[in-house]
Amino acid sequence: MIENKNIDHHHEDDGHNHGSTENETWLSHWPLLTALLILVVMQVLEFGFSISFTLIISLIIYITAYLLAGYNVLNLAWRKAIRLDFFNEFFLMSVATIGAFAIGSFSEGVAVMVFYSIGEWFQDSAVNKAKSSIKALLDIRPDTVDVIRNEKIETVKPSDVKIGEIIQVKAGEKVALDGVLLSEKATFNTAALTGESKPDNKSKGENVFAGMINLQSVAEIKVLSEFKDSKLSKILEMVQDATARKSQTQLFISRFAKVYTPIVFALAVLLVVLPYFFVNDYDFNNWLYRSLVFLVISCPCALVVSIPLGYFGGIGLASKNGILFKGGNFLDVMTKINTVVMDKTGTLTKGVFKVQEVKTNNYNEKDFIKLTAAIESKSTHPIALAVTEFAGPVLDGVTIKDVEEIAGHGLKGIIDGKEVLAGNTKLLKKFNISYDNAIDNIVETIVVVAIDKVYAGYITIADEIKEDAKQAIEDLHQLNIETVMLSGDKQSVVNSVAKFLSIDKAFGDLLPEHKVEKVQALKDLGRQIAFIGDGVNDAPVVALADAGIAMGGLGSDATIETADIVIQNDQPSKIVAAIKIGKLTRNIVWQNIILAMTVKVIVLGLGAGGIATLWEAVIADVGVALLAILNAVRIQKMKI
Repeated sequence: MIENKNIDHHHEDDGHNHGSTENETWLSHWPLLTALLILVVMQVLEFGFSISFTLIISLIIYITAYLLAGYNVLNLAWRKAIRLDFFNEFFLMSVATIGAFAIGSFSEGVAVMVFYSIGEWFQDSAVNKAKSSIKALLDIRPDTVDVIRNEKIETVKPSDVKIGEIIQVKAGEKVALDGVLLSEKATFNTAALTGESKPDNKSKGENVFAGMINLQSVAEIKVLSEFKDSKLSKILEMVQDATARKSQTQLFISRFAKVYTPIVFALAVLLVVLPYFFVNDYDFNNWLYRSLVFLVISCPCALVVSIPLGYFGGIGLASKNGILFKGGNFLDVMTKINTVVMDKTGTLTKGVFKVQEVKTNNYNEKDFIKLTAAIESKSTHPIALAVTEFAGPVLDGVTIKDVEEIAGHGLKGIIDGKEVLAGNTKLLKKFNISYDNAIDNIVETIVVVAIDKVYAGYITIADEIKEDAKQAIEDLHQLNIETVMLSGDKQSVVNSVAKFLSIDKAFGDLLPEHKVEKVQALKDLGRQIAFIGDGVNDAPVVALADAGIAMGGLGSDATIETADIVIQNDQPSKIVAAIKIGKLTRNIVWQNIILAMTVKVIVLGLGAGGIATLWEAVIADVGVALLAILNAVRIQKMKI
């Protein structure tokens, strides 16, 4: 990875990136291409036509080519050397090539520098392309937007639009800013955000996010956030930051390179010195040449570049599938997961609740619904939203005071001068309020209500299991991963869902601290745990798990901030995809490590034995690096 490589090997003030930019052209590398042309012409003249030049002329021609190809490398090696940093690939290549000139191997010295620089060019290009493709997956924000001002349409930059203004999005255009739909209905393509090609139908009042594409008639949207604060901007920032968070494998390779390079220098010196004491016909130039071959082939480029590039690819592939990893380190974590712990509501179920039945206990039903809806209107929980939606416009003139949320229990507040409790049966037990014990046997989710310390009745609410939840659990079992469900909902509800989905273990009636205890107990057994929840209410468990995964990050700022991995489209099946992408990335990375180390060990042996030349060393070095890069780049083209 050139960016990480620049951090480890290129100091920020070196101003050196092998001439690579994201908009680079072949012409920008004319010095290197000229050096390559000179080398080819000289080899053709020498070996094709047996034309040779005097020593002085040959030296001038080859030094010209050498400086054209290696100026940047030599410059950086010098700048590092004056800071007493000798153990880096630039100094290594400089020593090897200058040594080749010193013993009269002009063409080989030039060849090493030319092919090394070409390899660096291709490596830079591959990394820039990988980074660009990651960004392109999500950076789909339009440059202009139509905003309605003074009953006229003005075309402005998205950053110039203010909160509260109304924008128009024509069919086929991308939404530029987050907002709420004012049109009666609209259909959007959300593939760039969620990885799903299925159109998303929105109705008036529903949220619309930047990056969605309007598929039908003109849609009017009221802007709810500034351009820089849109969900898409935050997701983009997160994905870009992810490339800078190194995996354990990357960190190991970085540490390995820092130890490996000094050892290689020491061995190269010994390869020149030791034979003097043991070889009868010792020839200094011969053994120096062998040590130069040793230095060239030992360059750690293939590892330093291809491994981070593999993680780039994994992050890009995940993003393409609507899964946001906050760093390559979490790709590694997902390969070790053997237990997946899940929340129920919003994770395995849709979290779209509908009121099924209202039962009162000697209380006027209309007043009961009004008081319950009033207190629930102060909560954003899906169950609370279902109750307020069911009640309709009955809250006008209702006085709501002192509402507090009691975690894992429900809500307490003063409504029209009456003390109202609304939540689960644990809430009533907490306040020593007796109720009909028969409701403990109700399978559905219920909201139990007490008014002025007297049990007043309950509301039953139904949720719906997500379409792909059952398949997701089956796929996890096929990967030999244990499944556990933790929920604050009633045990009877939890058991019903767990039985339908074939979940291994299920626990209900849990407070947040109880969920932490359950996860800690699993960790104490040595389990590697991924926890999937909403990333907000379950923040303590997310923090405790080896991998915290949040569902529905597209609609929640807090979710994006809390979790290690964000599944943007709410589909449980993406959990399996995240694990598979992690394993795929690991396989590619280790293929590159084994390939690079195997070839290097073989050619190092051949070089030390005088069999391999500098030509073979540089071709092997650059060839391995390019093969490893091509292997890493192919991750983004794979399908999960």
